[in-house]
Amino acid sequence: MDYNSSLPRPVEDAIASLSLLPGVGRRSAERYVQYLLKSDSTKAESISQSLGSLVGSVKRCPVTFAFIDNNTDISELYSDPKRDKTVIAVVADPFDIYAIEKTGYRGTYHVLGGLLSPIDGITPTELNIPTLIQRCKKDHVKELILATNASVEGEATSHYIAKQLEDMDIHITRLARGLPIGLDIEYADMITLTRAIEGRQTL
Repeated sequence: MDYNSSLPRPVEDAIASLSLLPGVGRRSAERYVQYLLKSDSTKAESISQSLGSLVGSVKRCPVTFAFIDNNTDISELYSDPKRDKTVIAVVADPFDIYAIEKTGYRGTYHVLGGLLSPIDGITPTELNIPTLIQRCKKDHVKELILATNASVEGEATSHYIAKQLEDMDIHITRLARGLPIGLDIEYADMITLTRAIEGRQTL
């Protein structure tokens, strides 16, 4: 559908394409296109080339489900001998890994591919939970760190996984939760405040 027939077709197509991205509306897409048209042409060309090669150059690791290059068989986050395969941090999405990596963590990872959400039709069969259980057995995992978000879906997913592994001799931990600096208690949500109480420390 043409929103503005006075715009050249390439401009309209670019706006329509950018509008397909989550969180990007028509107005935001227009601003992005306007910025690119005003910038040096090499910037738009670089972005175009990067996006064009994205899908065909990246795949999921068959073990961790992290992103890897197409010419790689298994993620270095698993194959690196310096990694402790007996410790797994379970995350919802691949990009969660890179946030944890900044902390100096040296265990391995397992990407679920989402969180349980019956409303959205995401059930245990939609996630990489069966392969996680297999890894726990194969690698004789000693600790499983449930690093999912502190949301209703994150909590439900963590509880489900813990339940599935309750018969195995694995130390299951959850990321510590607390009150962010500068946040008044009265404005804290129930999950954050509950975790802060449970994770209280001696002074």
